[in-house]
Amino acid sequence: MKTKLRSWIGRLPYVGRERPPVVPVIRLHGTIGAAGGPLQRGRSLSAQGLASAIDRAFALKQAKAVALSINSPGGSAVQSALIARHIRRKAEEKDKTVLAFIEDVGASGGYWLACAGDEIFADRASIVGSIGVITAGFGFVEAIRKLGVERRVYTAGEEKALLDPFQPEDEDGIARLRAIQQDAHDAFRDMVRERRKDRLKAPEAELFDGRVFSGKRGLAVGLVDAIGSMDDVLRDRYGAKVRMPVVNASKTWWPRRLLGGTGEATALRALDAVLDGLEERALWARYGL
Repeated sequence: MKTKLRSWIGRLPYVGRERPPVVPVIRLHGTIGAAGGPLQRGRSLSAQGLASAIDRAFALKQAKAVALSINSPGGSAVQSALIARHIRRKAEEKDKTVLAFIEDVGASGGYWLACAGDEIFADRASIVGSIGVITAGFGFVEAIRKLGVERRVYTAGEEKALLDPFQPEDEDGIARLRAIQQDAHDAFRDMVRERRKDRLKAPEAELFDGRVFSGKRGLAVGLVDAIGSMDDVLRDRYGAKVRMPVVNASKTWWPRRLLGGTGEATALRALDAVLDGLEERALWARYGL
C-alpha cells in the first residue's frame, strides 16, 4: 500500500516540491521565406508563421531564459529581420535572456536569427557567418532563340521588367539590383554590429564579405561566444533537471498548394512546389549539406 501511495504521489505535478527550472526552446530549422511565397513550404520559417510560437515561449513566467535552436542556411533578408526583431521585442518586454544554439548551419539569414540571442553557441564544426546578400537566377536568352520562341513583354514603366531572364542582361538593371542588395547588406551588418559590439575580434572586411566560418573559427573572430550544445549548456547553467519544452507553431505535413483545385491547377501547384524544393536544396547545398 505504501509503495502504491508513493507512486501515486510521485505522479502529482510537483506537490510540495520545488519545480524544476524551465527553458522553452524555439526551433528555427529550415530556409527563411515569406508566408505563401517561394521557399515557404512545410518546413520554412516566416515572421507570420513563428509569431505565436515566439509569443508563447516568452509568455512562460517561470522560464529562466528562452533558447533558440537554429539550423538554417538563410533565405529572405526581410523575414530574417522581422523574426529577429520580434524575438528581441519579446525579450525586452519580458526581461528574458535569449540563448542561441547553432546546429549544422547558422549562416546568412540563419546567422541573422542567431544575433537575436544574447549569447551564441555552436559546435566546433558548425557553419556560421555568411554575412552578405546573394541573388541567383538563370538566363534563357540563347535557349529560347534556338527553340524559335519569341518573348513578348509589355510594361507601363520603363524599369518594370528588371533583369528578365529571357532577355539579355543590361548594365543599368545590374546596377539597380546591386543597390538593392547593398541596402540589405547594410541592414545585416548593422544588426551584427549592434548585437555583437566589442565581441567582434576581426576586421569588418573579413567578417562582412560573405565568407563562412566553422564554429571554432567563428569563436576566434567573435561571431560565436562559446562552443557547446544546448543540452550541455542549459544543464550546466540551470541544473540537470532543467526542462526544455519545444514551443513551435503547428505545421501542415502536406504542402497546402498541392491540395484541391482542378487537375491543371494541381499540376501547376505541384510544379511550383518542385521548383521551390530545388531552390531550397540549392541554399543548403551552398554549405555542403
